[in-house]
Amino acid sequence: MPHKLTTCTFCGVGCGLYLETQGNQVVGVYPSVSHPTNQGRICVRGWHVHEIASSPDRLKHPLLKKDGQFQEVPWDEALGFIATRLTEIRNQHGPDSLAFLNSPRCSNEESYLLQKLARAVIGTNNVHHGTGAYSNNSISVLLDMIGVPASTNSIAELAQSEVIIVDGVDLARRLPTIGGAVIRAKLNGARLIVVGTRRHRVAENADLFLQIKPGTETLLYGAIAKVVVDRGLAKLPFIKARCRDYSAFLAQVLEYDLLRVADACGVSPDLIEAAALAYGQARSAALLFSSSMEDRTRDSIRAVVNLVLLTGNLGKPGAGLFALSEQNNLQGVCDLGMIPDRLPGYPKVSDPAARAAMEAIWKTRIPATPGLGSRPVLTSRGQGQIRGVWLSRYDPVNTAFLGNVGDVAAQLRQLDLLVVQHLFMNETAQYAHVVLPTTAFGEEEVTFTSTDRRIQLAERVVDPPAGLTSAWEQIADVAQRMGADWNYRSAGEVMEEIGEVVPSYGGASYQNLAREYGRQWPCTKDRPLGTRFLFGDNNHNGGEKFKFVPIPKPPQPAPASKDFPLTLVFGNSLYYWNQNVVVRHSETLKREYRILMLDYPQGFVELNTDDAKQLGIRDGKRIRLCAANSSSTATARVTSEVMSGTIFVPHFMRDVERQILGATGDSRRLVPVRVEKEIA
Repeated sequence: MPHKLTTCTFCGVGCGLYLETQGNQVVGVYPSVSHPTNQGRICVRGWHVHEIASSPDRLKHPLLKKDGQFQEVPWDEALGFIATRLTEIRNQHGPDSLAFLNSPRCSNEESYLLQKLARAVIGTNNVHHGTGAYSNNSISVLLDMIGVPASTNSIAELAQSEVIIVDGVDLARRLPTIGGAVIRAKLNGARLIVVGTRRHRVAENADLFLQIKPGTETLLYGAIAKVVVDRGLAKLPFIKARCRDYSAFLAQVLEYDLLRVADACGVSPDLIEAAALAYGQARSAALLFSSSMEDRTRDSIRAVVNLVLLTGNLGKPGAGLFALSEQNNLQGVCDLGMIPDRLPGYPKVSDPAARAAMEAIWKTRIPATPGLGSRPVLTSRGQGQIRGVWLSRYDPVNTAFLGNVGDVAAQLRQLDLLVVQHLFMNETAQYAHVVLPTTAFGEEEVTFTSTDRRIQLAERVVDPPAGLTSAWEQIADVAQRMGADWNYRSAGEVMEEIGEVVPSYGGASYQNLAREYGRQWPCTKDRPLGTRFLFGDNNHNGGEKFKFVPIPKPPQPAPASKDFPLTLVFGNSLYYWNQNVVVRHSETLKREYRILMLDYPQGFVELNTDDAKQLGIRDGKRIRLCAANSSSTATARVTSEVMSGTIFVPHFMRDVERQILGATGDSRRLVPVRVEKEIA
């Protein structure tokens, strides 16, 4: 049984795996002991990633909807239909009537070609990755403040960190490999600080756990910064040499009062001060946060970055910002242009020089107007303008957390063309005009870019089912049918072009990616070995200094009222894997991630143990959630994980979301409610 090294495609960690094959099947997985990211460890998803390819539910033939029913058709007919309809819609309604969305599960090659199809062939910047539909991700904040929307340091460097802050992410449940790295660093002497509203396994092991009220993150980080300044821990030489706008930031920070912030956040002022001193005094401190924090404001993320700059924790090993992702290639799809206002490599589409450079390579004009993101494309905000949508490995009907801003399925029904590329007939594909089956893990040779900017090769170890082609090949075929001169003979040739367009990928080739576990960008032609951590050479994104962003002190949350004493928190990321369409086609993973549903077959909302006791509510009982103008019912999961005073609603509880927030108007993630027992 031969073994071949590849990279796991389930989350953004990018663990190294060996695939065990027998004949033309992948029959097993083993972790790479020497891979710098996982060092011989993988989570339950990694152990069973190979099961997806052997699912009997896989699509193996193109499907074309005729007279309201899907029929299997030849590839030539399906691809020809798509090319014809894209051309007709563009000619009749204009290029901006079409949009191209993908999932962060897509490879670098297919992401690059999908946005190139949109921009160079169709003539629109309506491109986006799927996470934009449900989260306030940190891309724009990091671009603005440090010039790079990525983790600045390597996961392996956590072993060198003196202090680690884990902010708002349950690592044990969502990213276990990183969670293990954090715990091992603590056992080796690092101080572990956890910030968040939930008590989870990593929080139980923390030296300091700041369990704060939802929505008070900006206040907390402002107060921590105030303590750092007051105690003389600000790294002034670093700030003077490498940052700008510090004076305006400082003026705002001085307005914070530790005691008032502590009261607003619901934590001890001594705890806040201890966390500030530990982080401010450390020679190397790492700060980990989730890039898909849907309940976080941009100001709260800016406050995190401000603290990192204030303490000089950039440009050295064991320090930095880690923007973590549950999706395996969120970094890559962003790097390669699946953003409506950014070209591959992150220049603005409105920048004439950037467009001219890319037009010279693509030999065509590129539109200058920023496009629509996934939220307006998929909801009523884009109604009337969008007539056709291409979705690559993306199931927004099942996964997009859009709240009340529109019914995704209703919007998809109105389209003149919906193209879906996917392994399975998912909820979204039911509304498609054309469904194109894709290759599975181990059946194609493509690349992915993990959380620590590591461009890695996923090798082809078995042949796909007869007739199936990679998603990037399908995109290229449609472009050719529309008249584009695209003649890519392999995914490696696509990567060569990516290296021309995106200089930070310029030194990455399939030849060197097959060695030494990939390359971390910037991996340029004159620096092909890559970069372990950013900013170590005092290079600030083309000479630009890091930017402090002054944040006006937000108002303290209103005290809970007698009528509505609890806060309803809507979330997506925590239970992301429970509803994942790929997980549902692995019997082992489905059993693992849906085990809670054995106790709560109708779903659940989470209620704190003490609150439940006070209200006389037992685990598994039905309750009524009453807001000012709406109500809903659900089953209570009583747990000490959630903070007293809050109720957590997982994203798959769509009825609760719809009934509490309403069909239109209200887009809040935090809603005051009271809880009543439901009378049978």
